[in-house]
Amino acid sequence: MPILVVDDDPAIRQLLSEILQDEGYPVASAANGAEALTYLRHNLNQPCLVLLDLNMPVMSGWEFRVRQVQDPNIAAIPVVVISAMRSVELDIATLGIREYLAKPIDFDALLGTVQQYYTQR
Repeated sequence: MPILVVDDDPAIRQLLSEILQDEGYPVASAANGAEALTYLRHNLNQPCLVLLDLNMPVMSGWEFRVRQVQDPNIAAIPVVVISAMRSVELDIATLGIREYLAKPIDFDALLGTVQQYYTQR
C-alpha cells in the first residue's frame, strides 16, 4: 500500500517521496486535492495514509478532506496534515484529522508518524 503525498510544491513532493522510498515505503503523489481525489477514486491499491498540505491551488487540502469524508469508499483513509500554517490543530480536528506535522519537516517525526499508520494496515 502506498503513501499518498499531496503538496503543490514539486520540490517538497519529491523530497518527501525520496525520503519515504529510501525507507522502503511505496509512494504516490498529487499536486493538489483534485489530483488526490482522482487518484483515490481510480486506484484499487488504496494508500494506507495521505500526507496532505493545506494551502494548494485548484483544490486546497481543506476542500480535499471535506470531499474525502463524504465519499464512503475513501473516507476511512487516514490523513496527516503537513503545513507551514501554525495553530491549525483545532481547525483540522473539525475535519477529523488528529495528526499535524509542521514545515519545515522534522524527518524523524515524519518517519515515526508514517510507521505508526503503515503498521496499522
